[in-house]
Amino acid sequence: MPQLDPRPTKRAQELRNNATDAERKLWLRLSRRQLDGFKFSRQMPVGPFICDFLCRERMIVVELDGSQHAENPRDVRRTAYLEARGYRVVRFWNHEVSDNIDGVLTVILAELRARRSRFHTPLPLAGGDEPRSGEGVGANSYDSPTPRPPPASGRGSWR
Repeated sequence: MPQLDPRPTKRAQELRNNATDAERKLWLRLSRRQLDGFKFSRQMPVGPFICDFLCRERMIVVELDGSQHAENPRDVRRTAYLEARGYRVVRFWNHEVSDNIDGVLTVILAELRARRSRFHTPLPLAGGDEPRSGEGVGANSYDSPTPRPPPASGRGSWR
């Protein structure tokens, strides 16, 4: 009996290998944590859908749409599905990426900064407000300006 893949990973691989010009152009600016240190993945399955770009830390999905997406009911269903699971979906037309990549990146960065990280939720300290030695002191202190999770791949750098 053939085994079913619950996530459309093979289709995601095909989409990564056949990216549009706009997707390639945006990926050159989002990859390798170039946008303020935020990690993005491209053509990532989330449930039954494949997201063009995904920042897991802030649960932001960036979708690029061509003319085939104009008033597409499938896009409405996809957005509703993702938003019901806590994702924020940001859409751009392909020509916006081609004509105004800096403006697109500005909007994406504003969305990223507007959402809290899902990886770092400060927990109350036991027995008082002041951290004790070893609790919240150092690189992962709650007072650090922008805490980041370790790279998922083990590559990259801490910022």
